[in-house]
Amino acid sequence: MPLPNLIRHHAASKRTSVCLALAGIVAVTAAAWGLSGGGEAHANEPLAAQATPVDVASVVSRNIIDWQYFSGRLEAVDRVEIRPQVSGILTAVHFKDGALVKKGELLFTIDPRPYAAEVARAQAQASAAESRAAYTAADLARAERLLADNAIAKRDFEEKQNAARDGAASLQAAQAALRVAKLNLEYTQIVSPIDGRVSRAEITLGNLVSANAGPALTTVVSSERIYAAFDVDEQTFLRYVNPARSAKGTTLPVGLGLANEEGYPLAGQIHSVDNRLDTTSGTIRVRAIFDNADGRLVPGLYARIRLGGSEDREALLINEKAIGTDQDKRFVLVVGADNKTEYREVHTSASQNGLVIVDRGLQPGERIVVNGLQRVRPGDAVSPNPTAMNDGDGKTAVAARSGQAG
Repeated sequence: MPLPNLIRHHAASKRTSVCLALAGIVAVTAAAWGLSGGGEAHANEPLAAQATPVDVASVVSRNIIDWQYFSGRLEAVDRVEIRPQVSGILTAVHFKDGALVKKGELLFTIDPRPYAAEVARAQAQASAAESRAAYTAADLARAERLLADNAIAKRDFEEKQNAARDGAASLQAAQAALRVAKLNLEYTQIVSPIDGRVSRAEITLGNLVSANAGPALTTVVSSERIYAAFDVDEQTFLRYVNPARSAKGTTLPVGLGLANEEGYPLAGQIHSVDNRLDTTSGTIRVRAIFDNADGRLVPGLYARIRLGGSEDREALLINEKAIGTDQDKRFVLVVGADNKTEYREVHTSASQNGLVIVDRGLQPGERIVVNGLQRVRPGDAVSPNPTAMNDGDGKTAVAARSGQAG
């Protein structure tokens, strides 16, 4: 075939291929258009695919008490070391180790026989002194009658007067010695000075104990009430436990929980505040007092303490899972009426039963993302699933309403 005809034939074939390709594209487009149900539905399909399902809840508004949390130790209100006040052989122990005892209950007995003998000797000496005092007093009375009649010398009268005074003084000394002897005899019976729980006997039967020397025989601690001692920081002291506030009748709620307990089941009150702040640690020692009728609180135990403000206040609370971090900032994603997320920086403080207190950044009733925060970014469209703001006690706030911001 000549070259011009060959060129014309190749161009015609190319135009035919292009037309067939365009016809195929038009046919595919028409089929897709018909299956989608029209142009409007086709336009909304990508938007629906972008909406991420997330759980949202409304910000909770609730009256709360501001709680501050501390660690401390339990201390006995009264603690007494039992020591002997007289020396002797220990002849009896009248309690079981760790038992509850009453004030005046007998704990130990020291051999009383030497002291009983001393009481008998002192009684005899007192009787003799009493007789001498009575004789010298009667002799002085006779001398006074004789002196009135000038029947006795002045010197003899003064001697009888001096003897009467000496007899009276000797009687007083003998009576004092008798009282001391009786007191020492009483000291051989060692009793508990307080109600409480006794420790173990440090000295056993048959040992010689010495007055005011050696180890204590045992200790007794009060059990009806108990202290919880803890250190508070300077800001808490100035805001809550300053004695100047307490003088105005302010009563602060105090809760206590042991290491194996949930929450703070025991309620008490502030008993005392130390008189100076420790400049090294920046804290001050505070004592709270609690009832301990069942005796389960033992001195030395670790105690969890919470100290509250004296008045309720309204606060906004959200779940900790709803809070994200952006460098040094904390934020939440607020879901608007158009179901799009908005970045919102928040300032938080302490927690209340598992919910975090929000001081600034939110309004009551606003909806925020509480689950799925990692799947969306500010400005994204979301498919909200209304849920409740759960707290640590299993309680729930009112669930968020779809499509409402408040």
